[in-house]
Amino acid sequence: MNKLAQQWFEQQQWKPYPFQEQTWRAIASGKSGLLNAPTGFGKTFAIWFGVLEHYAKQAEKKKRKGLHCLWITPLRALSKEIEAATNRVSGDLHLPYRIGLRTGDTSTKERDKQKKDSPEALITTPESVQLMLAQKGYADLFKNLEFVVVDEWHELLGSKRGVQMELALSRLRTINPKLKVWGISATIGHLEQAKEILLSGVPDSVMIRAKLEKKLEIETILPDTLERFPWAGHLGIKLADKIFPIIDNSNATLLFTNTRSQAEIWYQRILDLRPDLAGLIALHHGSLGEDIRKWVENALHEGILKAVVCTSSLDLGVDFRPVDTVIQIGSAKGVARFIQRAGRSGHYPGAVSKIYFLPTHSLEIVEGPALRYAIKHNQIESRIPYIRSFDVLMQYLVTLAVSNGFHADEIFEEIKQTHCFHSITRDEFNECLLYITQGGKLLTAYDEFHKVVLENGVYKVTSKRVAMRHRLSIGTIVSDAMMQVVFMRGKRLGSIEEWFISRLNPGDHFWFAGRNLELVMVKDLKAFVRAGKKKTGVIPSWQGGRMPLSSYLSEAIRHELNEYYSGRQKDVELQFLQPLFDLQAERSYLPKENELLIEKIKTKEGCHVFIYPFEGRFVHEGMAAIIAHRIAQIRPFSFSIAMNDYGFELLSDQDIPIEAALNEGLFAPERLSEDVMKSINTTEMARRRFREIAAIAGLVFSGYPGKQVKTKHLQASAQLFFNVFEDFEKNNLLLRQAYEEVFDFQLEIARMQTAFQRINDHRIVLQYPERPTPFSFPIFAERFREKYSNESVEDRIRKMAAALETPNP
Repeated sequence: MNKLAQQWFEQQQWKPYPFQEQTWRAIASGKSGLLNAPTGFGKTFAIWFGVLEHYAKQAEKKKRKGLHCLWITPLRALSKEIEAATNRVSGDLHLPYRIGLRTGDTSTKERDKQKKDSPEALITTPESVQLMLAQKGYADLFKNLEFVVVDEWHELLGSKRGVQMELALSRLRTINPKLKVWGISATIGHLEQAKEILLSGVPDSVMIRAKLEKKLEIETILPDTLERFPWAGHLGIKLADKIFPIIDNSNATLLFTNTRSQAEIWYQRILDLRPDLAGLIALHHGSLGEDIRKWVENALHEGILKAVVCTSSLDLGVDFRPVDTVIQIGSAKGVARFIQRAGRSGHYPGAVSKIYFLPTHSLEIVEGPALRYAIKHNQIESRIPYIRSFDVLMQYLVTLAVSNGFHADEIFEEIKQTHCFHSITRDEFNECLLYITQGGKLLTAYDEFHKVVLENGVYKVTSKRVAMRHRLSIGTIVSDAMMQVVFMRGKRLGSIEEWFISRLNPGDHFWFAGRNLELVMVKDLKAFVRAGKKKTGVIPSWQGGRMPLSSYLSEAIRHELNEYYSGRQKDVELQFLQPLFDLQAERSYLPKENELLIEKIKTKEGCHVFIYPFEGRFVHEGMAAIIAHRIAQIRPFSFSIAMNDYGFELLSDQDIPIEAALNEGLFAPERLSEDVMKSINTTEMARRRFREIAAIAGLVFSGYPGKQVKTKHLQASAQLFFNVFEDFEKNNLLLRQAYEEVFDFQLEIARMQTAFQRINDHRIVLQYPERPTPFSFPIFAERFREKYSNESVEDRIRKMAAALETPNP
């Protein structure tokens, strides 16, 4: 038994779980590993006491000085949580173990203090680790480092921040070959793969899984009446009244939305309906200022707030003990994300995590039982890891060159040990070196791209200007230029993307941070505002809010439809949906699990073909383009396309020969890649993707603090480079990477291939309804609303839905 843990647990009158004791033993024997345990069962303490015990034994031998542990988290809110928990232990046990915080919010004064006299542990983020590697003498800071703990590893895994982490670990292991690395991960698919990626090259690592089940209760909030012709978005707000009994009967409730604009809308709606909650309800998302976010987090800890409307900014393992209820507004789009959010409630051993699912349209109701089915059968998504991310590698090489410089052979051998760059060839590595020293093969004439010089076999940055610009650019999170939202008297509220503010004129009103604001002026990338007196105003929308429905959740939805068809439904949601399903069967057909429904409908607009693969919006977007291309091989057509998570529509002013297309193998998977290239403008998609890659790799510079380069100028610069590479260097590493990311992450080509294979083996049911059906109407309404987008259009959609309720003439 770990002595320090035993002492502290006895003080708390707690008993450790077997997985905690197993972790302590593994750490004591010098192992690295990955720990998986349910939320709220003490994963932090399982690692932390192993670290403390190691430190105490070394301190007894007087072998201990300098930085001992680096604890890395993906969110600043989580870093503060870890700092509080670990400091509590040090204080309770009177340990001389200092814990520091190093994030983007840490002051320069505090950073200098940490550099001169390092605490024993630093809690930090992947970006801050890279900044530390960019400092002169970083090896001295890390030479006595014994532990790196990567918290919420599953969250970093499927992102370029995870690649940053892999590269940093490859360097830290060279500095200290005895380094012990531990990851903490929630339950995801392919945990073994997650372990292998984090601990690539580490022999004899272990996987520790807690044999504990977190009790999870899922309840769907049902409307009073069922809309048999649903359309997306509006139902959620209509159900706002139903959340108040939940909030009133709970200590504290988190209301999760998928987008920041949705969070702003819901916050306002709640206050409109319940003004007595003013001061007891708050808003939390990533664009709000640090002071606001910190206040909300502290108020949750202290039990001051009854509810917080939030986004993924509170997804991860922050321990808010007063929170006993979670409400998910709209589809979470994935099983793992839903479980993660549910785990924010009942965040302590033995507690039940209670989550309510509030659908935003009638068909979404089916996701309630689908989630229960997926969780019961452990159908939890894995994360697709990034491989061969040359933009991150180029940034990393300049980071090392900015500090003490590097030897190419040494770094090449290090990065070959990572999962991301295991397949890199020496020629590709040399191309990266050529890029950072001369701008690659095409940009040698421009001094701006001669960032790194080679002196006596060492690649280094000698220009102070290059070093400063690089340190300002470190990171892999690329978004549009952000504008600070500031009151005229100077108080900062947060940040909004430049493109949104650029649409407003002085005097216009908008909602932000839960307030009505009037735009006064824009100056130096700051939007100066004053409190608005109106009750109307536009809601900001941030780019990147769309999330695809995961394959596991899609599969679970198809299963639940089959359960209903087979008469085995026991869930209250499916029983509630019976009138909708019955009407779908009456006017068209209700597909089984091994069937694909296609509906062909003719209206005044033309010929509509609706196809329902239930594979999610992203897959449907690519699938629709491919199907349209294949039909056009029979006879030239022009199509308009619309889609949602459940299906897609092809619309033409000519008759669509879907019957002939099916006879010719419309869903054949064999020539899919070829048809993707012909039917989808992958060049334009790669061009958009390239902007992010160019920024990470350092091709474009976003500007100095307060003097950021305008988004349109960044886009123009990135497009210029893309065009040059397309025309003159087809094999450019960054250009190839842009296309590969489009295929892997945007088109989800592997998932699309699986979907075509599945559908090709299914029975195709082709129906000819006289009017839109409950399945087709949401897609029809989506296209109609996107085309016109105003409140009067919503009224027209309601009237159309009401008209469809009348029997067929």
